[in-house]
Amino acid sequence: MGKLRDRMLLDLQLSGAKPRTQRTYLREAENLAKYFNKSPEQLGEDELKEYMLYLMKERHLSEGTFRFYVAGLKFLYRTTLKREWAVEKIRYPRAKRKLPVVLDLSEVESLFSVTKNLKHRAILMMTYSSGLRASETASLKLTDIDSKRMMVRVSQGKGGKDRYSILSQTTLEHLRQYWRKYRPTEWLFEGAKKDDHLTTHSIQLMFYAAKKRAGITKPASVHTLRHYAEFRTMPSNDLNSH
Repeated sequence: MGKLRDRMLLDLQLSGAKPRTQRTYLREAENLAKYFNKSPEQLGEDELKEYMLYLMKERHLSEGTFRFYVAGLKFLYRTTLKREWAVEKIRYPRAKRKLPVVLDLSEVESLFSVTKNLKHRAILMMTYSSGLRASETASLKLTDIDSKRMMVRVSQGKGGKDRYSILSQTTLEHLRQYWRKYRPTEWLFEGAKKDDHLTTHSIQLMFYAAKKRAGITKPASVHTLRHYAEFRTMPSNDLNSH
């Protein structure tokens, strides 16, 4: 795509898109060009619809991935090429509504009780009690923990927005135990390298390991812990005693 790619990248950067979004949007614009062996500037509505059908029927993308890719192409035509007409009639398939998998309190308690590693338990507690996404837990800094106000500052959450969530007393006490042992300096949960934070993938793996040890067979993921927004408190028993 050459110069067109550079223009799109500049537009993405100016829009404040995250690096992952930039990479995905650019890659899908390049895939579109390769599919037709033409620059996207030479394509119209019919070709775009053909490509959408290809994404759905041939690449068998999940609904979320498909919508993400289409958003990238819409950005290309609306923002970079200034050709709204080319994508204005393209619609996403209607989203299928699914009820979330929910763990009961005894299952949540069992997740923590089988997690003997102090750091891992602190991570799962933090995610659960403050209702965080795994990526948000992974990128917490020590300065994000406000013990006086019992709040957690979440920087650049979904949609690039900052917000505050609550900090439970039980979690705070466990974080203090964790800090005394591990002494993190900048990131609350350091990764393999001390100058970088833990990865989202690492948190997902530790959740699945805990779920297996706890004998939980529901198709739950670490994101399931966020479905306790109505509780936002730790189970009543003293988890620190485990």
